[in-house]
Amino acid sequence: MLQQREMVTMPQHIEHPVFARFYANLAAPALEKAGVAEHRRRLLAGLSGEVVEVGAGNGLNFPHYPPEVKRVVAVEPEPRLRALAETQARGAPVPVEIQDARAEQLPYPDDAFDAAVVCLTLCSVADQHAALAELHRVLRPGGQLRFFEHVQAGSPAMRRVQRVLDATVWPRLMGGCHTGRDTQAAIATAGFTVTTVDRFPFPATRVPSPAATHILGTAERP
Repeated sequence: MLQQREMVTMPQHIEHPVFARFYANLAAPALEKAGVAEHRRRLLAGLSGEVVEVGAGNGLNFPHYPPEVKRVVAVEPEPRLRALAETQARGAPVPVEIQDARAEQLPYPDDAFDAAVVCLTLCSVADQHAALAELHRVLRPGGQLRFFEHVQAGSPAMRRVQRVLDATVWPRLMGGCHTGRDTQAAIATAGFTVTTVDRFPFPATRVPSPAATHILGTAERP
């Protein structure tokens, strides 16, 4: 496993200044207004011990961690979002450490964490399979992966729209985000056992959105 990680060549630093400002000032407040806080609470409910959150963004999950969590290590490679996460961490109900690192190359030993959290993250990592392999590696046997992600749509027509957008403008405008990844299948392929999954549209809008289909659930490292 170590040799495979050393062979991966990708930049350590990710900068999306325009997207970071858009997300922090417009997208994140809009999601909060649409009710995303309830999904964040569902995502984190019942966690305990040491947790790694990958793609922490500006730290909007931090207020929702339960007191049974001893420590959160929050990974965020985008410097502007990471700075906002550091501010958010100061008021968190549990200890939060902010780390500059990539999901595909986590700087932690094997079996280091009791749980891992990904929230609206696996859509935008450069290599989803490598990121999930790293999460599998750093989780202890029996550890949980908690996920809340927008994913591939259910209808063939919307999937065609997603393929066109993902091959053209969407990743460039949205900080590397892809609308049509089959993230649930990727989690299973990485060696996790998916134990619960809820599939639903979010936010509720009259106009169909290519990023509306979401999954929220848990998976376990056997």
